[in-house]
Amino acid sequence: MAAGDIEREGLGQRLGRLLASLVGLLALAYIAGFVIFAAELDRRPPDDVPVADGIVALTGGEGRLNEAMKLLDDGKGARLLITGVHPEVKLAAIRSAVGGSTAKFDCCVDIGRQAENTIGNANETAEWVRAHHYRSIILVTSTYHMPRATLELRRAMPGVSITPFPVVQDTLHLDGWWDFPGTTKLLASEYSKYLLTLIHARPLLRPETL
Repeated sequence: MAAGDIEREGLGQRLGRLLASLVGLLALAYIAGFVIFAAELDRRPPDDVPVADGIVALTGGEGRLNEAMKLLDDGKGARLLITGVHPEVKLAAIRSAVGGSTAKFDCCVDIGRQAENTIGNANETAEWVRAHHYRSIILVTSTYHMPRATLELRRAMPGVSITPFPVVQDTLHLDGWWDFPGTTKLLASEYSKYLLTLIHARPLLRPETL
């Protein structure tokens, strides 16, 4: 074998080892970040929620709408937006699902039917906030979804104060999640989406909102 071939083979091996090391480091970083992400998720909603201009509930998780309606009934916001409602879902079905005061629902609940994902939720919320000239909202969504949802809403409406109200489902095993494949899969999927959101939303966020 010629000296040049030996040198190229050696270079290829070094590049291969370097690539394998980089992949290993990225995998370790992902795992470490995921563990921190899972550990920092809220295990319970806040004991006291400050009054805001409005309340926003994102559909897609058990208990979100009920908790949002309780906040509205308690006077924590003037109006409630339920964003991400399927176009074919009837208003009567939504009213029945959220519970709470029927009079309060009829006067003070807005239904958003355009959003199909979290980015759509953020854009739909931003339009609603601008229409009502609100400067603060309470955001109601599942605890595992809260980090990504908060990032998207801050991207869509910078300058608006967001108070998180995380909802914890009984079927979500945040403590000891590694023993529950369903919870582990859900959290890993959400963490991956959160990283992608952090990449595309970060340049649009002011430093003080991060």
